[in-house]
Amino acid sequence: MPSYTPPTQDMQFVLHDMLKVAESDLPGYDELDREFTGAVLGEAGKLAAEVLAPLNPVGDAQGCTLENGVVRTPDGFRDAFEQVRAGGWPALDCDPDYGGQGLPYLVSTAVGEMFSSANMALNMYQGLTHGAYNAIHAHGSDDQKATYLPRLATCEWGGTMNLTEPHCGTDLGLIRTKAEPQDDGTFRISGQKIWISSGEHDMAENIVHLVLARIPGGPDGVKGISLFIVPKFLVNADGSLGARNALSCGGLEEKMGIHGNATCVMNYDGATGYLVGEEHAGLKAMFTMMNEARLGVGLQGYAQGEVAYQNARDFALDRLQGRDVTGEKNPDGPADPIIVHPDVRRNLMDQKAFVEGARAFTFWGAQMIDASHRAGDEEAEAAISLLTPVIKGFLTDKGFETTVLAQQTLGGSGFTREWGLEQFVRDARITMIYEGTNGIQALDLVGRKLPKDGGKAIMAFFDMVKGDIKEMSGEDADFDSAFLEPLKAASKDLQAAGTYFMQNGMKEPNNALAGSYDFMHLFGHVCLGLMWARMARAARAALEAGDGDADFLNAKIATGRYYMARQLPVTAAHLARIQSGADPVMALDAGQF
Repeated sequence: MPSYTPPTQDMQFVLHDMLKVAESDLPGYDELDREFTGAVLGEAGKLAAEVLAPLNPVGDAQGCTLENGVVRTPDGFRDAFEQVRAGGWPALDCDPDYGGQGLPYLVSTAVGEMFSSANMALNMYQGLTHGAYNAIHAHGSDDQKATYLPRLATCEWGGTMNLTEPHCGTDLGLIRTKAEPQDDGTFRISGQKIWISSGEHDMAENIVHLVLARIPGGPDGVKGISLFIVPKFLVNADGSLGARNALSCGGLEEKMGIHGNATCVMNYDGATGYLVGEEHAGLKAMFTMMNEARLGVGLQGYAQGEVAYQNARDFALDRLQGRDVTGEKNPDGPADPIIVHPDVRRNLMDQKAFVEGARAFTFWGAQMIDASHRAGDEEAEAAISLLTPVIKGFLTDKGFETTVLAQQTLGGSGFTREWGLEQFVRDARITMIYEGTNGIQALDLVGRKLPKDGGKAIMAFFDMVKGDIKEMSGEDADFDSAFLEPLKAASKDLQAAGTYFMQNGMKEPNNALAGSYDFMHLFGHVCLGLMWARMARAARAALEAGDGDADFLNAKIATGRYYMARQLPVTAAHLARIQSGADPVMALDAGQF
């Protein structure tokens, strides 16, 4: 059975040594000293390791069942979810006016990583609810906020997002679900939605569905889409639950992974719905959920990589096979542990370097969200908007790759169910698909985010990297050589790719679109290179000051060196593919495939 140990030491390092959260002037960050964050992460980690993680294989084996219109979750899920609720974890960063604790989103992100590593399928129930909370908080009326937010914040009620229909996924302009106006100001919602995570289950008294639908007579395409609150049970004026609404779960999807989460077909048969915001402005409101969801999915990707890496590392330390070519390391045993072999080390270093870099990248992104929401920082808002498709796309691609590397470390054992690695592989695979496939993330990055406001956000990113390199250079020649020179080279590759798009993408858009996926990965590697330079500098400073665990800090620097030497140079290959243009990609006629 797989195990999970919360990486609280590394989280504390990122929060306090790299991001220096306690020194930030962002509202609420003054409370985030080491003792406070250590207590929060410690309690959350205990819940993750002792309650959620043991149920992960249970949820995978049992899955969910549909009985007379009710979805039953796996054994133990309801009790575990109640413990999550009782601890106040879903409300961590929610508005105190509606029952939340008002902590920074960054703290919630760190807790969310541990819960996702421990039991991704179970954590999704509260994750979708949090997204619904945010959409209503941002776009709902005062009455809607008062009615729904307190119970969504605590997960007493669940929440979902309903976009996809049987005939359309990414192209939301093709949505057919109807919303017919009624005399009392409500709408009758009719249609079918598919792939609705947490769409029906037995862990909440009510489920608040946010549904995209069309009001008859509205504009065609995405400009005619509106957003509606469609609760499973109608809510009376006093807040109590009323009649069952005209909606139902029509079936459960049989999936490759995340078996413990109910992925539902939802049927709306004239259900009562309540308009959120203005008519025909539903897409904007729904993207309040989508943007947070995409950062959360990027987190899921590396969180699965983290737990897979932990189990691969432990296996490599224990498994005896072969002898070290430089001399036996376990003379009293029949063989040496496989961690002595360079190729196993390479495998593990790839995993470790990615996971720790990804954590720093995601926490940095969460801090930008806090700066945007808590301080109205427009530059931070522009930066996280640019980086969201990179966080979602790059971290889930590499997160899945990391789970496969971890599985490979175990050899044949990794292919068997009892060791748990094959579940991590299957669960991680969905992160590359939902909340917008990674191909869509790449197109969004290159087609919309890159040229937005004349490329202002990407130019600000380049300036920031240059500023970091300038600030960090000259302190230590070895550091400059190992970290800053590779970062500078990778950043130049990213700039060259952007220049290629500007010069060739306008006259032939396919030249940009054919290179979009490579650009997303090139950008991701530059971001992780930047994170590793910052972390290595922070670790070096802590060592010089005599603060912290020297073994941990030295390992941090060595891992960063590995990333810069062995992973970051791939930016040159991505640039070469981008500069090859669209011709190699588009060479075949459709019938030749």
